[in-house]
Amino acid sequence: MQIVVVGHVDHGKSTVVGRLLADTNSLPQGKLESVRRECERTGKPFEYAFLLDALTDEQDQGITIDTARCFFKTARRDYIIIDAPGHIEFLKNMISGAARAEAAALIIDAKEGVRENSRRHGYILSMLGIRQVVVCVNKMDLVAFDEAHFNKIETEYRAFLSGIGAVSPKQFIPVSAISGDNLATRSAKMSWYKGPTLLETLDAFPKAPGKSEAPFRMPVQAVYKFTNAGDDRRIIAGRIEAGRVNVGDKVVFSPSNKSTTVKSIEGFNTEPRAEIDAGWSTGFTLAEEIYVTRGEVMSHADRAPLVSTRLRANVIWLGRKPFTAGRDYKLKLHTIATPVRIHKILKVIDASEIDEQLGKDHVGRHDVADVVLETRNPVAFDLIGDSEATGRFVIVDGYDVAGGGIITALESDEQDDLRAEARRRDFNWVKGAVSAAERAEKQGHRAALVMFVGKAGTGKHRYGRALEKALFDQKRSVYMLDGSNVLLGVDQDLVWVDATQAELVRRFGEVAHLLLDAGLIVVSTTNAIGLGDFGAVQALIPHAPSLVIEVDPGGTSTQSCDLRIRGNEPEAEVIAQIVELLTKRQILGTVASDLGG
Repeated sequence: MQIVVVGHVDHGKSTVVGRLLADTNSLPQGKLESVRRECERTGKPFEYAFLLDALTDEQDQGITIDTARCFFKTARRDYIIIDAPGHIEFLKNMISGAARAEAAALIIDAKEGVRENSRRHGYILSMLGIRQVVVCVNKMDLVAFDEAHFNKIETEYRAFLSGIGAVSPKQFIPVSAISGDNLATRSAKMSWYKGPTLLETLDAFPKAPGKSEAPFRMPVQAVYKFTNAGDDRRIIAGRIEAGRVNVGDKVVFSPSNKSTTVKSIEGFNTEPRAEIDAGWSTGFTLAEEIYVTRGEVMSHADRAPLVSTRLRANVIWLGRKPFTAGRDYKLKLHTIATPVRIHKILKVIDASEIDEQLGKDHVGRHDVADVVLETRNPVAFDLIGDSEATGRFVIVDGYDVAGGGIITALESDEQDDLRAEARRRDFNWVKGAVSAAERAEKQGHRAALVMFVGKAGTGKHRYGRALEKALFDQKRSVYMLDGSNVLLGVDQDLVWVDATQAELVRRFGEVAHLLLDAGLIVVSTTNAIGLGDFGAVQALIPHAPSLVIEVDPGGTSTQSCDLRIRGNEPEAEVIAQIVELLTKRQILGTVASDLGG
């Protein structure tokens, strides 16, 4: 079992861990004596923390900088102890260490009481989904082992955790790590305490069930196509994060909703196998050559992950600049990286003041927040209680990892009904003899939608025609879908009122879906469908990637898009930028050349 030890700086975390190692005879032979001799040589008083802090900087400063890992065992089981730093400047290190833990021991100094990081770490443990927590009130020797003092701290900290909706600790234990009281053995100095020791509490924590028993999840890392020596396999590769799968199982890839069956399980220099489970990095061949990409999640068809553009999450922000509504960031969730924005900040908690703030438009450094995030494209995910690997994420600001969080709920968006409609349609779709992968291989590109949006008269049609011609000249299968043509045809029966906008968008999306199913790159320009409708169109074409280009002469738009232009740029320059995007998204194959020059 992995246990993380957290708490405010100088509250004795490393001393607790060092004493546990010594009292359970888990130190290498001669280690304790050598550290004592080194302390005598340098004139330092011996501390059990020195058994753990291997970095010179840590011993010099008396704080833990990085997360240290060590091992010990009891009669019941083996443990990995993660000693996380308590200083505010190393909060990112603390979160990194705690994210791997199954249980936690939170240390509070009896004399100093509940401090800033005692509160912050308590919230973070709950945010990370760690439910098994024990609180050690350390340095009881500094308060004369007083029961009333211990009870006061327990009451205060329980009230805090309850007030923020965090997990309730399984046990509060009065300890003195320097003398070993109530760590591995009961203390004669605190006979008033009738509860278990720290070791007894840890041994009583149930081990988490194995990940192999959870629903099958494998985020796709890469797709490999073999062409040599008659080997024509297309292998979908990744790491199985949860569950197990067998040859012959029906699987689905989310969010594209493409389904097939497992044909074979592949490995390097391994015997063929019929089943594989969590923890393995592996590959699969499929009964049908469907086209999937990195970032999709492979699962059993009857236990698929959630799919949406909106998700509710608890976020801890570590960036130097605030996490601000209206700005674009990058969400990294399992193997996918996608643009993301704050849709709504529900509340912000300043853990240093325990102040719950409503109505804010940003999240400050070291604050934690309950937010609704909105991704530009639909993503597949799970709630943190169902699957850790697909329920945790980080947020990148520029080139820096600036925050992280866990997904706590699915938030409905305007496209939920359309996604359900698309799933029903795709389930009953009659497939031809030629697969999407075969079309893509022959044509040198995948099917995709490139949609120009903006006000009338901004030049959308001009750029769209130029892109269509440039792609056609390179022998791409491309088609210009102008919204006016859809209005003149399948939309003739619609009366032009606001109430019909949703139906107009639905029909446009279904026409686009047919063209994409034929393997075309669809270039679309229309005044009737704007950037606000793009999500609805995406929901109807989950199998195909899409790009949205906004023409914004005034430069005032703040909506999220893949490329924003002013409308006065040379056509060749804009086409070159779009082709670069198509190539980066792996829509255009390696035969693609620079269409812009």
